[in-house]
Amino acid sequence: MSARLQVRPFRTEDHAAIHAVYGDPEVMRYVAYGNAASATESATMVNDYIQHQRSHGYSFWAVIERSTGDLIGDAGFEAHEGGAEFGYTLARRRWGHGLATEVGHVCLAAAFGRLHLPGLTAVVDPRNPASARVLDKLGFRFHGECVEYDRPHHRYLITADDWRRRTASAQHLSGFSGHFGEHPRAN
Repeated sequence: MSARLQVRPFRTEDHAAIHAVYGDPEVMRYVAYGNAASATESATMVNDYIQHQRSHGYSFWAVIERSTGDLIGDAGFEAHEGGAEFGYTLARRRWGHGLATEVGHVCLAAAFGRLHLPGLTAVVDPRNPASARVLDKLGFRFHGECVEYDRPHHRYLITADDWRRRTASAQHLSGFSGHFGEHPRAN
């Protein structure tokens, strides 16, 4: 949890709320294959996230705006051979408010804290510099080019050790002695 956001595992009753995000062509143009999802596809994704959470103890989680209780997107991880990949998708009306970076901090704290993941990758379509900036703010490093979802992407990487050094340095410089919020709960 952060000041403005909470993350939690998806529930079946989230189908309609997340479809408002996944069904928006502008939101989805750089996500996966770049197409808006149908209501059935959105429901399938939520069901897949629920199963992934059961199997791995993490998944893409529902992002809830604390002030309204609205589900405004997803953020989290998908297991891949050799590790986990970080990603997020937020409703267009919430872009430009620092929420992607904020929810990224919550997710990384969970990944490298309670979940004990050794590292994370992320991919960004090179035509999406805003997401590349979010990854940079979170401490990810550019790690080359790749082809994902049938088109070129940039791959980014962060290790648990890099994150811990970065977090310790930021806390030292700010005089902050606490931790960054609560971690999402895995059910």
